[in-house]
Amino acid sequence: MTGTFAPDQPALRSWLPGFLALAAIWGSSFLFIKVGVAELHPLHLTLYRVGAGALTLLVVLAVLRDRLPRDPRVWGHLTVIAAFGVALPFTLFGYGEQRVESMLAGIWNATAPLVVLPLAVLVFRTERLTARGAIGLTLGFTGVMVVLGVWQGVGGTHFVGQLMCFAAAACYGLAIPYQKKFIAGSALSGLSLSAAQLIAAVVQLAIVAPVVAGAPPLPTALSPRVLAAVLALGALGTGLAFVIHLRNIRIVGATTASTVTYLVPVFAVLIGTVVLNERLTWHQPVGALIVLLGVAVSQGLLGRPRRRVAPGVGAPTAPVVEPAAP
Repeated sequence: MTGTFAPDQPALRSWLPGFLALAAIWGSSFLFIKVGVAELHPLHLTLYRVGAGALTLLVVLAVLRDRLPRDPRVWGHLTVIAAFGVALPFTLFGYGEQRVESMLAGIWNATAPLVVLPLAVLVFRTERLTARGAIGLTLGFTGVMVVLGVWQGVGGTHFVGQLMCFAAAACYGLAIPYQKKFIAGSALSGLSLSAAQLIAAVVQLAIVAPVVAGAPPLPTALSPRVLAAVLALGALGTGLAFVIHLRNIRIVGATTASTVTYLVPVFAVLIGTVVLNERLTWHQPVGALIVLLGVAVSQGLLGRPRRRVAPGVGAPTAPVVEPAAP
């Protein structure tokens, strides 16, 4: 037995509570978005939540004595990632949830890996398309059609809202392979890269939001309910959740930690049902299960078990920060 492979699994108690907490935090984000867009324009909501998230991570950076990137090329790449991995998808989910249920937005978030694979293969050339991947994509997009209920016809506000949520997930599909190609392997920490990414997004939103939606309202003009939702989205869902995710990666490795994506829509549906009394049509959860099956197949999670690599062994110094939820 060499030092490359770890014979023992980490104790569940060392990572499962954080894993479940992360799924609950990201799953509840769709509820907070629904509450926020009741009073705020989606661009203003995104600006405030990203600003709160950036401030949270800057505090964590200061406590850990970490630093932001200094290389202009890194900032250039992070600006692209900030646009497609933060500003655009967060705003599109806000627009979408003006038209659809929060739990349905959570389901659409799970489709992001279906967009990652074809872009990684065809555009960034960081992956190869295998038969398993092709089967997974076919299953996944079949599930998308089922969620949309295309046999009922297309059109209407609800359908447009679903397309906006799918477009948000598609933005993640562009940001993730871009980040893998240009940022993975950086000597900077994932925390540093994520904080810089949020700062770049704040700058972008501060320029675009006033032009499109006018000057954002003062926080004092918001109701306590909406203000709490914004703070939860920013400080908790966009800031501290990332710290939890990094801890999970260190303990169980990136592959296991990334499976939190499968639990996020489950929590989104449960929270939307209990708190907002939302209801889904039968074909939406059925389609969601088909989507998750397709994602699992395309990522090889249903094949033969592979030997587990010890967390951190052979991994880049800075883990790729993959968006998992808005």
